[in-house]
Amino acid sequence: MRVRAFQGLVPHPDKVAKVASVPYDVVNTEEAAKLAEGNPDSFLHVIRPEIDLPQGTDIYSDEVYAKAVENFKKLQDNGVLIRESAPCVYVYRQTMGDHSQIGIALTCHIEEYERDIIRKHEKTRPDKEDDRTRVVSELNANPGPVFLTYRENVEIDALVNHVVETEEPTFDFVAPDGVGHTVWRVGNHEEFVRLFGEVELGYVADGHHRSASAYRVGAERRAANPNHDGTENYNWFLTVLFPADQLKILAYNRAVASLNGLSEDAFLAKVRETFQVTESGEKEPAGSGQVCMHLGGKWFTLSWDPDPNADPVSSLDVSVLQERLLAPVLGIEDPRTAKGIAFIGGIRGTGELEAKVASGEAAVAFSMYPTTCDQLMAIADAGQIMPPKSTWFEPKLRSGLFVHTLD
Repeated sequence: MRVRAFQGLVPHPDKVAKVASVPYDVVNTEEAAKLAEGNPDSFLHVIRPEIDLPQGTDIYSDEVYAKAVENFKKLQDNGVLIRESAPCVYVYRQTMGDHSQIGIALTCHIEEYERDIIRKHEKTRPDKEDDRTRVVSELNANPGPVFLTYRENVEIDALVNHVVETEEPTFDFVAPDGVGHTVWRVGNHEEFVRLFGEVELGYVADGHHRSASAYRVGAERRAANPNHDGTENYNWFLTVLFPADQLKILAYNRAVASLNGLSEDAFLAKVRETFQVTESGEKEPAGSGQVCMHLGGKWFTLSWDPDPNADPVSSLDVSVLQERLLAPVLGIEDPRTAKGIAFIGGIRGTGELEAKVASGEAAVAFSMYPTTCDQLMAIADAGQIMPPKSTWFEPKLRSGLFVHTLD
């Protein structure tokens, strides 16, 4: 992969904990406003700028994009975001409980995205892609990094470990959600660039809309520039690359509002026609090839014999559940558009599933086994698309820790 260091914007050392925010797409407007309340330095004022406009403002209106530009400029003018003195890369460690993962923040070339050297496993929604494209274009920056993964590399691991063991962190703080974030600035970046140049493939783990929009802006500017020579910053976009063996993928669980006209007994009889069903009391599957179902205050385990001829997508647990139960029995034909299904990140636990069923908000809920990084990469390598809501990566990358500008 072609990568390079970048001379970006970073928070002033005294402001880093106030600036760094959750990504734009994990909170709605109300949640973002609450998180940023009383904190004018929060990067949420840039990536969710509608929080500074009258309630009910259309999030895709001209006023919202103008406010993002205004707030971004204000953070720079006030010295909250400062320009690095030279190009660098960053070693970025996240710690959540007893889990730790270490990535490298640098920029990747848009042509690697175009040529499928950086591989995708999800479709993007046109409205969200258009929105992110306009954000990148008007800010003239990548405000949030794309979360990439790659097959583990012992030389890169050794280089990262050397930095962590011998250098003092540039930033080190614990966010309000309890996740620790530690960053080491690496000015002597040539060896990182060389080693990643030998990595054959990268994979978008999280950030398909961000990567698509970065590519679109770069391609548009390339086409509009008669003096384009390939060295311009718009050819590159902000990423953090993590080795696949360090990543933590949580389940993406499902809750369905109704039993599609069936009684609980009739529904359970239908389930038994397709799955091996035991009233196990287990709330989480023991492994792939199982789903735990919460119905009528009880937990059941559904299991099935794997199809040795299934392709990488069809073999996923979420695909089996969708094709054998959600669509034919519960009428959830297209989980992307169906209104009767809710997707619940595994970070919220199975207690959330029990609460939805107990309240009547859902008639039945399903606890999934997490999709693995190997499955994700196999699907991307096959040129296939992952079913919606198949992976929940945790912890999330903080926005505002480093910003790549396109000028």
